[in-house]
Amino acid sequence: MSSGVVVALSGGVGGAKLALGLSRVLPADDLLVVANTGDDFEHLGLSISPDIDTLTYVLAGLDNPVTGWGRRDETWSFMETIGALGGADWFRLGDRDLALHVERTRRLKAGQTLSQITGDICRRLGVSTRVLPMTDDRVRTRVRSDDGWIDFQDYFVRQQCRPVVRELAFDGVEKARAQPDIMATLLDGKLRAVVICPSNPFISIEPILAVPGLRAALAGCGAPVVAVSPIVGGRAVKGPTAKMMHELGLPVSAASAAGRYDDLLAGYVVDTADAAGVRAKLHIAPTLMTTLEDRERLARTVLGFADSLT
Repeated sequence: MSSGVVVALSGGVGGAKLALGLSRVLPADDLLVVANTGDDFEHLGLSISPDIDTLTYVLAGLDNPVTGWGRRDETWSFMETIGALGGADWFRLGDRDLALHVERTRRLKAGQTLSQITGDICRRLGVSTRVLPMTDDRVRTRVRSDDGWIDFQDYFVRQQCRPVVRELAFDGVEKARAQPDIMATLLDGKLRAVVICPSNPFISIEPILAVPGLRAALAGCGAPVVAVSPIVGGRAVKGPTAKMMHELGLPVSAASAAGRYDDLLAGYVVDTADAAGVRAKLHIAPTLMTTLEDRERLARTVLGFADSLT
């Protein structure tokens, strides 16, 4: 087995499954998870980072296995009271989850970076894997529908992905600076592989790749870049990926997902039924992750495939 650091690019639920698998088969110092922050937003006066939080809870063993987001064994007194008072209760914040957002907001106002806060919270929750935001600067994903531009969480949560997606934009990304430790890891020559987790390519991976310098650093990192398809059997496992593909005029296929970053790919891991039309070197394997064993097995498969491409 090769040695060196593995960098994993991830969104929330789908990506976190593979990130957990990687964390269980790699030493903590050999894995760096880069989290999408385009989903971040301010709500009820709080700074919320949904993908960072999902990754943190999953890696800490605190995630809700039913919803895929939030904490397990959650209570909802705060949301019930907010709703009774006429407040915005469309974005559900559980009582335990709320504490994290309050503390993050306090620390950001005190001058700490999102990276510093994320690292400390991970340590306090027992997560030894490094989780870093793609940038410490403000980037916000926006969706253009037939009624104009809306914030991503408005589209995703409040409107339940109902609007037709015509275009996506990442506000603020042009001025954002890539997180320095991520760039240093990509450029230090000791990289084993880059893994693009099976997250939505449009709203989870592309915001990361849009941060100035990151796509070029990945292209020049000298290690194999391997992606895992978010499409299994011609359908998205989770979330609006397939719906977005259809609305943007793209075939709902593993090849379409790979096309968003196939200039970077040395290899692509797809499920048995999804190999058609992919230009990168393929590895066909079961990619549906329903159990912890599935996550670990796929992690080993991806790493072995990446090693074979070195």
